[in-house]
Order: sequence, then C-alpha cells, then structure tokens
Amino acid sequence: MKHLLSLFDLSSEDVRDVLDFARRLKQETLAGERRPLCAGKILSQVFEKPSLRTRVSFEAAMSQLGGSGIFLTAKDAGFEGRETKEDIAKVLGGYSDVIVLRTFSQQLIETFRDHAGCSVINGLSDDYHPCQALADILTIEEHFPESEGRKVVYVGDGNNVARSLALICGHVGAQFAIAAPQGYWLTDDFLKKAKTKFPNLTIEQTDQPFEAVQNADIIYTDVWASMGQEQEKDQRAKTFAPFQVTKKLLDSANKDAKFMHCLPARRGLEVTDEVMSDPRSIVFPQAENRMHLAKGLFAWMLADV
Repeated sequence: MKHLLSLFDLSSEDVRDVLDFARRLKQETLAGERRPLCAGKILSQVFEKPSLRTRVSFEAAMSQLGGSGIFLTAKDAGFEGRETKEDIAKVLGGYSDVIVLRTFSQQLIETFRDHAGCSVINGLSDDYHPCQALADILTIEEHFPESEGRKVVYVGDGNNVARSLALICGHVGAQFAIAAPQGYWLTDDFLKKAKTKFPNLTIEQTDQPFEAVQNADIIYTDVWASMGQEQEKDQRAKTFAPFQVTKKLLDSANKDAKFMHCLPARRGLEVTDEVMSDPRSIVFPQAENRMHLAKGLFAWMLADV
C-alpha cells in the first residue's frame, strides 16, 4: 500500500515514476483519450482548509480515470469531537481506496495512514505540500527538460510550500535558494533532515532577493500569510514588502527564467499584476498540472499498470 505524507516518504525513483505516469496521462488527455485506470475506485477528500485547486484537481483526476469522488468538510467527518480521529480513519478507510486530507496537522495525516487501511495522500498540511511540489516539477520540466542543475529561487516565507519545493529539488538534482527576512527561513531541523536524505542538495538562504535570483531559472512565491496566520497578516505585509516579486526582480534572473506561484495570489502583495500577466509567468499551466499530477499519483498508487 502506497502513501504520500511528504516528499521524505518517496524515493527519487518513486518521484520519477509518478512524473512519468503524469506526463503520459496528460499527453493522452490532450489527445482525447481517457483510460479508466481507476474504474470503480473511490476517492474520499476531507478538508479542514478550503481549496479551489486541491479539491477540484483531485476530483477531476479521479473522474477522468473512471473512479468517483466524495468530499467532506472537517465538520462532516466529525473532526470536531464526535468520535476519535482513529475511528473516523477506520470508518472512512472502509469506504475508500484513497483518502486525501487537507489539514493543519501533519499528525492527523499520520493517524489516517496508521488506521485507515487504504492509501493516504497529504493534500496540504502546515508542514508540507507534496502534491504541489510534484506538480511544480512537472511544470518546470515542461519548460526545462533537464531539471538537474537548474536553480529554483523561492521568494517568501519558509512555509510548507518552500519546504516541499526544496525537497523536490533534492529528488531531481536542482539547486534551491530561498530569499526571506531573517526569522522566516527554513528551520535548522528541516535542513538537517533534508541534507540527510539528499547529501548533494544545495540550499541557499538569504535576506537579499536580488542576490538570490542571480542565475535563477525559476522564481517562485506564495502568500505571505497562510491560512491560520490571519492575525499576522498586517505585520507580515510590512516585513515582507521588500520581497515582492516585481518585473525588476524577474528581469534580474536568467533571460529565459519563468515565474511560478502555487495560488491563490494576493496581487499587489507578494507579486505584482505585471508579473502575473508577464509572458514568463506559467502560473496557470502550473495550476492545471495539479490535475495531471493527481492522475499520475493515482495511477502509481492504485492502477495495475
């Protein structure tokens, strides 16, 4: 039984297998072919945090593969105390072939892995966003077929997206840099764990964004205040103001560099309208690839191919 709780869980060979499935299934979809690789399979999604891309991409992916999707809010599932998380996992697992959780606690996802009796996917937690990073590298490799040695620069808070992006760079041999105010960098504990899994991974941290983007192939950003950090929104807006991705910053990267954002974007905060609309912006193909990646992940986990 296969799970995806974080990119620490996968080998680099696993990552390549998932990406190969995603790439092949995307090509088939664009050619009008939708093989029912997951016919009869049931996807259950349980979300504590609202979502556009995560929910729709997974549900559309399972539907295109011939399966069905069920969606539950945390209240629907009983996360507010109606019964234990372990009991919920066992019950929901009995109805499902795969469960996707979008939640605050990484521990909750681990509880489901231990008790559900079916495959479990982290659709997002406060710690990691592995499916986003897999879709990101799928997108990057569409523009830069050889990702090894490419430089990915993340400008913003060292959050779940930044951590997962660093890990996917480790899997494919890319360089990773983060430009953020001091105090918002990747933690020492994470860096130690990442370097243990990927001894050759290069991670640069700096509070100078224009230095960070020198020779960059990808400039990537995310919101400055994630869900659960709303009370910090005003302070973060002041602290991160020098880290806005502007055309000037994008122009400082390589000539053929691309701009990426996991969305939703707060236009005028972490990124300008001008950059979002720039021909170098690939944020919407990146968003679409969430679905194609989900199909590859389901095929890798569930399909007998």
